[in-house]
Amino acid sequence: MPVEWTHENLRHAIAMLRYGANPAATVYDSIGPDFFLALAPGWLNLGFWEGDGGAPGEAPVAVRRLVERLAADLPAGGDVLDVANGLAAQDPVIAEVAHPRSLTAVNITWSQLEAGRGRLRDAGGRAVCADACRLPFADGSFDGLISVEAAFHFSSRERFFAEAFRVLRPGGILTMSDVPTLRHPEGPREAVAAVAMLRVWGLRSSAAASPGLITATAANAGFADIESQLVGDRVVGPALRFVRDRLDAGGERERRSLALAARTMLGQADVLWERGILDYLLLRARKPAKIS
Repeated sequence: MPVEWTHENLRHAIAMLRYGANPAATVYDSIGPDFFLALAPGWLNLGFWEGDGGAPGEAPVAVRRLVERLAADLPAGGDVLDVANGLAAQDPVIAEVAHPRSLTAVNITWSQLEAGRGRLRDAGGRAVCADACRLPFADGSFDGLISVEAAFHFSSRERFFAEAFRVLRPGGILTMSDVPTLRHPEGPREAVAAVAMLRVWGLRSSAAASPGLITATAANAGFADIESQLVGDRVVGPALRFVRDRLDAGGERERRSLALAARTMLGQADVLWERGILDYLLLRARKPAKIS
């Protein structure tokens, strides 16, 4: 399938110069259902891979597997909140795995909610346009909260964890994935790569947080029984390999300008991964049944 610049891609490129007060909303408002870096149609996560990213046909399985892995920790049959649900491809998977009594999906952009309306309807869910750091729900509204690969976009992980703790019922489960940084960039090459990633994805410098800081922030919000695992070898590495191979196989079908932009972005991400600056974190935590 030809890879071409869309109106949304152009908006994203222009927005890099002026993100405004809410960078995450600007970025994700510009990502349409045909996002050129998506590993599979409608999916925005990096996947949870069995191989190294080189096997044909694994990408659609890997993106689904990541959601299955996280959703498996949700309490079965409860009220579930999906925070930052992307284009809603993950919501039918959450419904299949957790069999929730109710499923509510929060997204900061109306455009993504509209693009995923059919998938969310198939999952039996309802859509709410809201900020993950200011959730419009009463205390103790949910039994489980899932957030797939989004927390680094939030304006504050501290406020997100506080809100997640607030809206969960006692004994409720938080399950999520995040992209932590293992160390600060050193030297011009790493600094350029880090700044490029911040600009492309509209990230604040506060997005850079170590795995220890992320788990400590969850604990400070009141969560207990926190379990975390670094799985970059099964997520970041294979995803970068897959995208690189797809670009190499594109040939003349690709618009040169878009291919160049994608390769440039991929090169910066490669630097951060290969030099051990970033990783991928899975986290599970519980709100205590009794709050002291």
